[in-house]
Amino acid sequence: MRDHSTFSKNRDRLLEGDIAAKLLGAVLAQPRVKRLLSTDHFSVDGTLIEAWASMKSFRPKDGSGEPPAPSGRNRDADFHGQKRSNETHASTTEPEARLYRKGPGKEAKLCFMGHALMENRNGLVVDACLTEANGHAERIAALHMIEPHAHQPRPITLGADKGYDAEDFVNELRSMNATPHVAQNANGRASAIDGRTTRHAGYAASQRIRKRIEEAFGWIKTVAGPERTKFRGRERVGWAFAFAVAAYNLARLPKLLGASA
Repeated sequence: MRDHSTFSKNRDRLLEGDIAAKLLGAVLAQPRVKRLLSTDHFSVDGTLIEAWASMKSFRPKDGSGEPPAPSGRNRDADFHGQKRSNETHASTTEPEARLYRKGPGKEAKLCFMGHALMENRNGLVVDACLTEANGHAERIAALHMIEPHAHQPRPITLGADKGYDAEDFVNELRSMNATPHVAQNANGRASAIDGRTTRHAGYAASQRIRKRIEEAFGWIKTVAGPERTKFRGRERVGWAFAFAVAAYNLARLPKLLGASA
């Protein structure tokens, strides 16, 4: 019988190099797979990956909190009424995680943010990365992932939800010759997207198709398992996220390739 430690050692070797990104790229570079990919139409979104850290570990950076119990475990704590922020507090077990709330009424969690770029023809993920969780991470990651596909003679489109409706993001896309098919944010402020974009049938199609990226996130979190990571450190969590994205593509490819045969 194989020693179970062999699998752990192999896992560690995989996480010590940039193998996850190479695997994702190698799968997409296969000639039969490349024929399935759109080179003109993409969608982007982000999802929270809960850190392997307890909220009890989120303690004042100046050391003013109570020390751990003699057992080494974090003491029981009642945080009601306490003001805690990433500026004043950090996790003692996962200092790279950030306290983040996805939206109003949502629970704040210690987490990272995973990002995926999907091509719109068959819904395959063509790029992925992981960042700290903050209010600008989604837009910065989106520009980073779409840039290699832009600057071509034929304009491309990028679909996204209303969280990407920001003037600087939209202008940056347009400078790349990428049409921003971003949902309009109607929460009391002017949208960076107007009728010049929304009047076209392609905009409505992008808004419909972009939601398929949630299928990828759903599979990754329920099957691949990184809704709450088991790794520590943003780099290792990022590699695990990229492996999960590659696995999602591999799970979908047999059906897609069979249909195209």
